[in-house]
Amino acid sequence: MQYISTRAAQGQAAPKRFCEILLEGLAPDGGLYLPLHYPQVGSSELRRWRSLPYADLAFEILSLYVDDIPPDVLRALCRKTYTAEVFGTDAIVPLKRLEEGLYLEALSNGPTLAFKDMAMQLLGNLFEYELARRGEELNIFGATSGDTGSAAEYAMRGKKGVRVFMTSPDGRMSPFQQAQMFSLLDDNIHNLAIRGVFDDCQDLVKAVSNDLSFKQRYKIGTVNSINWARLMAQVVYYFAGYFQATSSNKERVSFCVPSGNFGNVCAGHVARMMGLPIEKLVVATNENDVLDEFFRTGVYRVRGSADTHETSSPSMDISKASNFERFVFDLLGRDSERVAGLFGAGLARDGAFDLGADPKFPQAAQAYGFVSGKSTHAERIATIRDTWQRFGVVVETHTADGLKVAQQHRQSGTPMVVLETALPIKFASSIVEALGREPERPPKFAGIEDLPKRVQVMDADVQAIKAYIAAACT
Repeated sequence: MQYISTRAAQGQAAPKRFCEILLEGLAPDGGLYLPLHYPQVGSSELRRWRSLPYADLAFEILSLYVDDIPPDVLRALCRKTYTAEVFGTDAIVPLKRLEEGLYLEALSNGPTLAFKDMAMQLLGNLFEYELARRGEELNIFGATSGDTGSAAEYAMRGKKGVRVFMTSPDGRMSPFQQAQMFSLLDDNIHNLAIRGVFDDCQDLVKAVSNDLSFKQRYKIGTVNSINWARLMAQVVYYFAGYFQATSSNKERVSFCVPSGNFGNVCAGHVARMMGLPIEKLVVATNENDVLDEFFRTGVYRVRGSADTHETSSPSMDISKASNFERFVFDLLGRDSERVAGLFGAGLARDGAFDLGADPKFPQAAQAYGFVSGKSTHAERIATIRDTWQRFGVVVETHTADGLKVAQQHRQSGTPMVVLETALPIKFASSIVEALGREPERPPKFAGIEDLPKRVQVMDADVQAIKAYIAAACT
């Protein structure tokens, strides 16, 4: 399997193997890596995979994309990662039936109580394997709006040859999310709280990644969803959810995904392109509705920091969906020159682009199964309350956004699976507002907000960030 950049014109850059892009993040031309083709999965594979344990299902899917790690090693890494001890159940991602045709897929039983653990735990093991094989070190530079940071840091803490530099928007995460990250005092973990919003953090990551000499000198990599390996790992739970929601491979299923950066739902797009029988991919946004606007109108319009709303589902307070470029690449027939124009100079100049004028846009977007909707604070609080009253289940704010939007797109006879993105304790204030009580807190996180913290508050200054990284590496 070979990988290409979304911005590389044909013949401009040689395709790469998986281990060549594993530690990279952005491609040198600023694009994102995608496989040269999506491997196709037919009825025989679906039939064979249906009864597999999650770790072995992960191996089967990943082995279609990874052919430069020995199969026995890859299988061992999957089995080391996906255990009941780490994720709480043998099913790893158990499906919970709310009512006929409506399900929650539990993705938040890992070490940091968020779906990011599903890929990040594997990424930590892949990184450690590849760095040991090369005899190298890696400095991970990332951005988080809430859950990526803690998932990355818990996966990488203590790993040999790895340092983590994680930016986050100062004061814009929940107290629990901040405590999870900032209370990690491991020498290889560096938390940088940036004065601004998540998009400022994401811009810093891209700016440093685009400085090729700095990136090479300090061995900069990323664990954000721009990293293909992370997105690839997320594809697995779409297959697992499908198998649990159906009894026959002839059935179709829809998935509703709370989405800000488009990474989680992009994995669903990949699964659908592989042949998983997905009817609809429902993109649920909060008040920061850049993605909903696109799927309704064809206009992708980036908001500035001042126009990015601070909401009660803060992990989706994003106005530049960095993974979105991968989908547009497929939507435009893998026209890398056009993609480079849209996401490079065009977006920098105009702050937006419009594909809605193309008469083929509605049919093209529909062909990939995408629909969308948004949820406001009042609606997510009402959804949390309604879900508790009707089903006896407490959900957090992002999952509530998903449940609200899912209801708009349900179809009779087609199961709707909503991806749970975090456990309620991570957003306790909204649970108190909705239900009048604190959510359940796992014992291991008792008093986490009171632990000593280590964090550096900085401006969104690329040169200052580079200087910090350089100093930490000497």
